[in-house]
Amino acid sequence: MRVLILGGTAEARALAAELAADPRIEVTSSLAGRVAAPRPPAGRLRVGGFGGPAGLADWLREQRTDALVDATHPFARTITANAAEAATAARVPLLVLRRPGWRPQPGDRRHPADSLEEAAALLPGLGRRIFLTTGRLEAAAFAHLADLWFLLRSVDPPEPPLPPHTLVLLARGPYTVAGERELLREHRIDVLVSKDSGGPATAAKLTAARELGLPVLLVRRPPLPPGVASVPDAAAAAAWVRGLRG
Repeated sequence: MRVLILGGTAEARALAAELAADPRIEVTSSLAGRVAAPRPPAGRLRVGGFGGPAGLADWLREQRTDALVDATHPFARTITANAAEAATAARVPLLVLRRPGWRPQPGDRRHPADSLEEAAALLPGLGRRIFLTTGRLEAAAFAHLADLWFLLRSVDPPEPPLPPHTLVLLARGPYTVAGERELLREHRIDVLVSKDSGGPATAAKLTAARELGLPVLLVRRPPLPPGVASVPDAAAAAAWVRGLRG
């Protein structure tokens, strides 16, 4: 059985490891190539795009793929839409693996936003010194905020344009609550900005912000394409793949 995982997340690596351990399953993980030194998953690996939904559908047919699992980041809206279109065209079963979002906790000062642009519009009313953790490709939405100071954290150097007053911190999770608390204090942060990515690797910043009484501007994740099935973890995704074998 041949399975393609659109990966790049911890859940994708966990799913690849579980499926690759089954000699009846040939698993290939596809990474977009946006991270300079990605953690290699188990099984086969390909890096780079497919050329849109038509290119992905062609690849699925050529490789005689039996199942497609989209385990990309919860905010990879374009990839997920392409996967849904390609799976329909190639008549390949599709499952989306999405870890749950972060649940509100007592003491949270959450301010939801439906987009990065809305988050940028809300920021001036919440604080002046911002901890921006939306990823290296998202800073452009905040570049016009010349009166605010930003601490921008990402795995790889962010792409311009950046806000004029920005300190870039290159780091990779998981992070600790103590470390995040110290970081917020050291840089006198007023507001934390994050996408609702979910998962434990970067959740410590929310706990630290809660303990310090800081507001958190949280961008809601985009909805899945209509009719697409989803599961919350790698175990459920592996069970779905094995269920296709009958």
